[in-house]
Amino acid sequence: MHKTLLIGGLAALMLASAGVAVAQQAPARPMRADADGDSRLSQAEFVGQRVQRLTAIDADRDGSVTAEERRAAMQARMAGRADARFDRLDADDDGAVSRAEFDAARETGREARADHRGPRAMRAHRGPARGQRGMARAEARGPVVIADAQARAEQAFTRLDADNDGFVTAAEGRAGRQAMREHRRERMTERRAARQAQRQASPQAPASE
Repeated sequence: MHKTLLIGGLAALMLASAGVAVAQQAPARPMRADADGDSRLSQAEFVGQRVQRLTAIDADRDGSVTAEERRAAMQARMAGRADARFDRLDADDDGAVSRAEFDAARETGREARADHRGPRAMRAHRGPARGQRGMARAEARGPVVIADAQARAEQAFTRLDADNDGFVTAAEGRAGRQAMREHRRERMTERRAARQAQRQASPQAPASE
């Protein structure tokens, strides 16, 4: 059935509702790859989630994921989320959003935002731009070979498994992410210092007379 949308403000309402949902869910930070629910990741779970995600978007099954395949997968996810948001607004499931349904959803979103204001809610609105930056980096890197990604995931698991017990806990995951953030900041600082030193070492162009 063709879905008729009310004009004006519906998209903003849907984005705001999504932001509130993210803000509500963010503190839990569940380990999505924890298939057996034991609050830790085995190597098979840790590596498997990465390989399965890539395999799912490898449309031509050639063992690598191109930027075009990633873009198609991202667009499919966005379309699915938009449909899900529409369905939540369409309370009577008649394929259209009435003014009453729109106003009810807007009021619900307003109340939820009042309860969940803060930096997490603000960050939720930066998702699309972040996704576009990620796509630009993916295009610059070229295709992702799934076998190589699997090897990198296995290496990452070894680094995160601090006690070498064959599992990565939530605490080890947080510690690993923090260490990665610090490493990136250090690299950025070093690159800025190198560029500054290079500019200072470069001979100044003679002033025109």
